[in-house]
Amino acid sequence: MSMTLFRVRFARRCAGVLAVAALAALVPGCSVNPATGKQQLNLISESQEVAMGREADPGIVAQMGLYPDQALQAYVQALGSGLAAKSERPHLPWTFRVLDDPLVNAFALPGGFVYVTRGIMAHLESEAELVGILGHEIGHVTARHSVNQLSKQQLAGLGIGIGMIVSPRMAQLGDLAQTGMGLLFLKYSRDDERQADGLGLRYVLRGNYDPREIPNVFGVLQRVSQASGGGRAPSWMATHPDPGQRQQTMAAEVARLQVDLSGTVVNARPYQQRLDGMVFGPNPREGYFEGDRFLHPDLAFSLDLPAGWKRENQKQALVAQSEAGDAILQMKLVDEASPAEAARKFVAQEGLTGGRVETGRVGGFTAASSLFEVPQDSGDLGGRVTFVRYNDRTYQLLGLTLTEKWSTYKGDLEGTLNSFRRVTDRKVLDVQPSRLALVDLDRRMTLAEFQKRYPSTVPIQTLGLINRLDSQGNLATNDLAKRVVGGPGG
Repeated sequence: MSMTLFRVRFARRCAGVLAVAALAALVPGCSVNPATGKQQLNLISESQEVAMGREADPGIVAQMGLYPDQALQAYVQALGSGLAAKSERPHLPWTFRVLDDPLVNAFALPGGFVYVTRGIMAHLESEAELVGILGHEIGHVTARHSVNQLSKQQLAGLGIGIGMIVSPRMAQLGDLAQTGMGLLFLKYSRDDERQADGLGLRYVLRGNYDPREIPNVFGVLQRVSQASGGGRAPSWMATHPDPGQRQQTMAAEVARLQVDLSGTVVNARPYQQRLDGMVFGPNPREGYFEGDRFLHPDLAFSLDLPAGWKRENQKQALVAQSEAGDAILQMKLVDEASPAEAARKFVAQEGLTGGRVETGRVGGFTAASSLFEVPQDSGDLGGRVTFVRYNDRTYQLLGLTLTEKWSTYKGDLEGTLNSFRRVTDRKVLDVQPSRLALVDLDRRMTLAEFQKRYPSTVPIQTLGLINRLDSQGNLATNDLAKRVVGGPGG
């Protein structure tokens, strides 16, 4: 999930808190921020800020997952806590987490909750680079950037906030309005980014790390962005724009420092050694695609999706969307043990008109299904939901489109809902994720020579991204070079 979208959802979850705050003080309040020394719009108390972060943190963990390496989690927590202790807000409940996500990403929530992905860690070469990222995100928190933007949102939408309390109908409209406000305000401004860059540099210096490593991070983002070929850029790019320019700016800032950097810490090799064995790329154990078929080794099932549909395997759900964007499929786990009970509960939801619950079997397993409609002013929605009981779990398979389009998509939607099957193929069940493996080079070599001598299961372009090459495009003697081994094709 992009961080812009996350901030929209986060803003909507916080709308009630903000409405109460606005009603309690209809005149905006300003205070001097301890990190920046500047006046700042502030409608949210520090206790409310921390509460927002604590409330949102479990959702982030559920959505993206924690990387299952306690030593690595403790390492990042220790690094982050050490930096935060030297910030202007050391008393916050600072929490640093490594997310089990392959995307290049890092972000922070209000109240001191900071996240980096294994994806971004795989692209870094030193502890000082990682500290540069953590320092930047700490800067967003100490400068209260998210809180400031949420305050602006609430001020701009004050009438909407009041209306949401007064009228349930207005609450529905307000929810949509909050989405627009979230898109408008919660994307960090360029001033916010520059400020977080400056604060990150401050904390890196206070931690006695080498700030000359920081520009390298922006170089990594630039290369990953260029490698995407105009496709999906790093998630960090959604809220941290223009890494090329910022690399130059940060390099200039570091060059102007009037401090002795000879004793500062880099810790390149110790950091790289921590990456040995780290999962790289999407983890196929959690599900992967072969053509239009979705295979899940850990849960041992398969599902056939309509040809040409866009699809995404998330931690909590598999989702697919028609090419025109007017039909969707979703599969997720639900709590009910009985498919029939789950179906009856589903069609009994307020605002939904359910049909008769039909029981039967899908893929040889107990199942229950029902058609349903969702009346809407902008056009009714219609679909079918099917619940399947398999290996002591109940799966919800949902197909939905505009009612007027049901005849168009009925075959595709019901075909997928009925395609749930057990997987017994050992090739699928035994598939393992790709992992980083480090090689201590005994001589200088080109990337092509490295790939030939130490084959990887990823393209050579990917190897070039995760290995910091010298100015001639070579890997140097005594480098710890990264290769990728294993995976569905390994």
